[in-house]
Amino acid sequence: MKFGVVVFPGSNCDADMRDALQEDLGQEVIMLWHKDRDLSAFDTEDCIVLPGGFSYGDYLRCGAIARFSPMMQSVVTFAQKGGKVFGVCNGFQILCESHLLPGALLRNSNQQFVCQNTFIKDGAGKIYKIPIAHGEGRYHGSPELLRQLQQNNQLLFTYCNEEGDVTDAANPNGSALNIAGICNESRNVFGMMPHPERACSAALGNMDGRMIFQELLMAEALVK
Repeated sequence: MKFGVVVFPGSNCDADMRDALQEDLGQEVIMLWHKDRDLSAFDTEDCIVLPGGFSYGDYLRCGAIARFSPMMQSVVTFAQKGGKVFGVCNGFQILCESHLLPGALLRNSNQQFVCQNTFIKDGAGKIYKIPIAHGEGRYHGSPELLRQLQQNNQLLFTYCNEEGDVTDAANPNGSALNIAGICNESRNVFGMMPHPERACSAALGNMDGRMIFQELLMAEALVK
């Protein structure tokens, strides 16, 4: 399995993502420039990753300009053919702007940039401690969309406390249903606001991100 990490002007987590995948998890990684289009080195068993940062300076909505980049046009086609695409933080915002994932990421309810460790849990109830760093991470969707996400088991991660309780106090940005990550109906495109690549090394004192990569991507948990 190969990983392609897209680099946009303003990406600041691309090297972190590369190091987590390549050094901590021992995976092959190819860096992809935003102006390029060629994804011929990848097949549907591989994964394209959209890292965090401030693509194109976030001069409109976060991710709104990146969706029109040449590489993103190829990524959309790749996803439509069944290829795996994973977006983290700004990458999640780009996926929503590109309509590869439904809904939108709005400004945090407290109107402030939030940078801290948070707890999230997956659909099986497993709890992870993963850092967040964003100003526009509040997931929003219509009541109909939120019901659909729940019914289709498209909620990958929800913000919770250390005991796994999903509460308002554990929600760092005001996301609907405490949503921290979702996937598409075909379960090959997935995005999350927390940064698992920042929790993959013993040197950082946290290995929970490594478990997310292993279980979410490399174990192909979403496509079984």
